[in-house]
Amino acid sequence: MKRGALSAAAALVAAVGLAAQLPAAAVTDPDAAAAIERFLARPAGPHQYRASRKLEASGSGQQGWLDVQTHFAPASGFAYEVTAEGGSGYIRTRVLRSLLNEEQRAIASGRTRDVALSEENYEFHPEGINPEGLAVVRIQPIRKERALIKGRMFLTPDEGDLVRVEGTLVKNPSFWTTRVNVVRSYRRIDGIVMPVALETTAQLRLFGSSALRMTYQYSHIDERPVREAERP
Repeated sequence: MKRGALSAAAALVAAVGLAAQLPAAAVTDPDAAAAIERFLARPAGPHQYRASRKLEASGSGQQGWLDVQTHFAPASGFAYEVTAEGGSGYIRTRVLRSLLNEEQRAIASGRTRDVALSEENYEFHPEGINPEGLAVVRIQPIRKERALIKGRMFLTPDEGDLVRVEGTLVKNPSFWTTRVNVVRSYRRIDGIVMPVALETTAQLRLFGSSALRMTYQYSHIDERPVREAERP
């Protein structure tokens, strides 16, 4: 598995940013438009948290996994500690640890702003309400950058809570990676919308397909313990 296929996903791990106004030209469906307006109107800013994560990846006939304890605070950045691991050493080192290290570097350098779901990075085109009852908004990156996604976001109509983002990276991470599909899931925990899962698949030239999955379980958000009943 090539590192470039999944390193771009690291920037997506931290991309939870919000922005300000929806351009009037993007309004097409009233319910979906109202949902994206609510989403974009929320104050930007990351939340401090402690969480355990499970990372799993496969490719080229190999599989590997990590259990990790993570901590993020705006003042100190992102830190992690591997508590258990198994499977391919190559996958663990070159893919999973590289993913966490890239997330750490992206947060430290402030690059997460460049991939946030904001008006600075995307055009938003409301489409309607799907059979799940979610507002569907097509997202189109303003520029070709490997961590930006061309696809759709799904919001709760009443609150504008982000539920899911689905699509493909608008730019291939490298020559060896021909297509990267991304699904990012979110959930409201103790009143705060947080990422709870990331899944990517990629096609690698000469090596076939690769896949990665990362899930989160929070113990603290904004220095407050998460209530047991609301944990994933």
